[in-house]
Amino acid sequence: MNATNKVLVVGASGGIGGEVARQLRDAGWQVRGLKRQLGAPVVHKDGIEWRDGDAMNAADVAKAAAGCCVIVHAVNPPGYRRWGELVLPMLDNTIAAARANRATIVLPGTVYNYGPDAFPLISEDAPQQPRTRKGAIRVDMERRLEAAAASGEARVIIVRAGDFFGPSAGNSWFAQGMVKPGQPVKLVNLPGPGVGHQFAYLPDVAQTMLRLLARRDALPAFARYHMQGHWDADGSQLAQSVQRVVAQQGGGKPAIKPFPWWMIRLASPLVATLRELLEMRYLWREPVRMDNARLVAVLGEEPHTPLDVAVKNTLVGMGCLPAAAA
Repeated sequence: MNATNKVLVVGASGGIGGEVARQLRDAGWQVRGLKRQLGAPVVHKDGIEWRDGDAMNAADVAKAAAGCCVIVHAVNPPGYRRWGELVLPMLDNTIAAARANRATIVLPGTVYNYGPDAFPLISEDAPQQPRTRKGAIRVDMERRLEAAAASGEARVIIVRAGDFFGPSAGNSWFAQGMVKPGQPVKLVNLPGPGVGHQFAYLPDVAQTMLRLLARRDALPAFARYHMQGHWDADGSQLAQSVQRVVAQQGGGKPAIKPFPWWMIRLASPLVATLRELLEMRYLWREPVRMDNARLVAVLGEEPHTPLDVAVKNTLVGMGCLPAAAA
């Protein structure tokens, strides 16, 4: 196994990729980030070595990954568009680079792999029968990773978590559907009122990955773990936390209203992102929860930031509260 402390984060300019990159850097890793149109072959900034390159270009990924013992695959197509064309080729490039370096691949996973037959409490080994196109692609991604691990040339750690929120989670339900970024919070929309839902605070997800990486030699070659994150038992507890945090900062008490799904349905024929939201609505219509027993058995506990603290930091990062509130 590659025993260096060099890591490549593919997608380091995104939400989860950026959070993992920063925490790895702070933990003493030599971190590389891959970014398109960087303006120079290599740029050193904030303790991270940025490499110019495209995740769709196998040579770019291979060059950036040279000498790395870990590759964090946290890249998504811009705007989450063209999934069917881009997602699997990008992953194949990461797998090829990991095999060349006998490296460990870390993948942030989702609940999209699963259909209603696996609900309401999902274990890592539950049957994966997705209902959506994105879910089918996620299943294919994990199959390819499992094959790479079975070859003995790479190892894999998958961490599945709920809907992300956090200071840098721009492309998330919280930042795009529940609260408006960049302005004081006056309204919180509930996508699934009355229905239990699982959320994951990005810094907790990144910390979980770091702790698993510290134990990677003792883990199975193809290791999958579920996070419990923040369980919103009735679909309103996250919104109530927003109310408390905003009120504590003198911003009054925001209103809570059901998410306007009818508007999404009307506009979806014209906007690809809205069609994607509608496709995922089944996850808001019944309780969906992941069982973290396997993770706790390995780590002893799951990293967990108290909800109001996590919400406050998220709102500050979104520009909805002054930075002094953090």
